[in-house]
Amino acid sequence: MARYMETLTIERGGFRIKVPESWWEFDVRPESRNDSIRRMVAERVRQQPDLAKYKDTYAAFLQKAAADAWKSGALYCGCMAESFGDDTPITGSITVSLVGGRTKDGEPLSTDPQVMAGQLAVREAKKEGDAWRKVTTVDIPGVGPAARTYGIEDIPVPDDALKRTIRAVLMQTFVPVPGQEGKVALVAGSSQVLDLADSFFDIFDAITSTFRFAE
Repeated sequence: MARYMETLTIERGGFRIKVPESWWEFDVRPESRNDSIRRMVAERVRQQPDLAKYKDTYAAFLQKAAADAWKSGALYCGCMAESFGDDTPITGSITVSLVGGRTKDGEPLSTDPQVMAGQLAVREAKKEGDAWRKVTTVDIPGVGPAARTYGIEDIPVPDDALKRTIRAVLMQTFVPVPGQEGKVALVAGSSQVLDLADSFFDIFDAITSTFRFAE
């Protein structure tokens, strides 16, 4: 997979991050997401008219997904879908969320990267093809150390009665928010193209390294 050259700087409430210029934003903001999704679906239908009968279903599904993402703390979601001559497009996404947690006593959880890394679970693959997860810490230029997990993971499908999962390449970087106890900016990269896991880890790492808190 070719590395991107041109980048686009995204600025949202309290942070900025650079993504490849060819990526597009999946709008999760309440004030604009419904109109944005309707325009996006309309554009896809213009490109593929046979999808017209499903446009309301697609729009409703994406609007719910955007609302759920916002409720979970997502502030930005960037997506890619590229074709390299194959029928199956190569897809991936980066999401930036503001998340936090407290202990059973109501105290803010530690956001110290070393402490967080010690609390995040490592998962070893018992056999070839199993899901796995590694835990480490990284240093983001201009920001500082952050805890990180990466691997091939089984992600639960939200609100699914059958408790199904989706297997994906996943990297999550937990960046402590200055001056806010228990709060981290979670930069998460994911893709369902498992054969390109190493390439996606490189891309997600490169994008995450551009994350900065706005001054």
